[in-house]
Amino acid sequence: MSKIVSIHSFRGGTGKSNVTANLGVTIARAGYRVGIVDTDIQSPGIHVVFHLNEDRVTRCLNDFLWGDCAIEEAAYDVTDAAIGNVADGDDRPRVFLVPASIKTNEIGRVLKEGYDVGLLNDGFKRLIQKLDLDFLLIDTHPGVNEETLLSIVISDHLLLVLRPDQQDFQGSLVTLELARRLDVNAVSLIVNKIPPGMDRAQLKTKVESIYSTDVLALLPLNFELVRMASNGLFVNRYPEHPFTRELRLVANSLTK
Repeated sequence: MSKIVSIHSFRGGTGKSNVTANLGVTIARAGYRVGIVDTDIQSPGIHVVFHLNEDRVTRCLNDFLWGDCAIEEAAYDVTDAAIGNVADGDDRPRVFLVPASIKTNEIGRVLKEGYDVGLLNDGFKRLIQKLDLDFLLIDTHPGVNEETLLSIVISDHLLLVLRPDQQDFQGSLVTLELARRLDVNAVSLIVNKIPPGMDRAQLKTKVESIYSTDVLALLPLNFELVRMASNGLFVNRYPEHPFTRELRLVANSLTK
């Protein structure tokens, strides 16, 4: 049975999109068909991590939302960039990406006119069916808006990404309370950008106490990731890095 996982943060700058991309690849490497949708329409960017160049993108999520194409027409097979060649005749693993438009006029249109958020629900279901997905990962827009609430409602699992920062702590509590009111099946936390020298065990205990929710991963402040500057997938370049090992724990939890 397919599983929808929303990856969300209350504030920008948490590293949510890099976590989403690298987590999706980690799940795919375990033998699954994974779809990733960039619903951060106002500030898209996850396509960069997969080296999906603008000249290759003829359709995107915006086109689906404005009725110009079926959502599967905006899905790009990025398996080669994500995990390399797959054996002939093997339909798993696979990674598909539905990018949002990075064209200024289309972003401006979203900001000015908005879109029918209700279409997303139908689109997600169709995408799972048409691409035979095991997992659909939704990279959300930070904060709380209509799109975020829809993603939370339809999710089988909500992953909240936050930094060890008081503003993040307070804002994430808002999202967590909303998720509980909306009866989300499962909510877990990923703490990212933990600085060197911080007591990880103590931090985990503190965060789980504040939220009464499991912390699935404690991701270190990652200078190698900063140097990569979103140029490729971190888990491929640094397979034994603590960041990668922690994401494997998340993947293992989601695929149980």
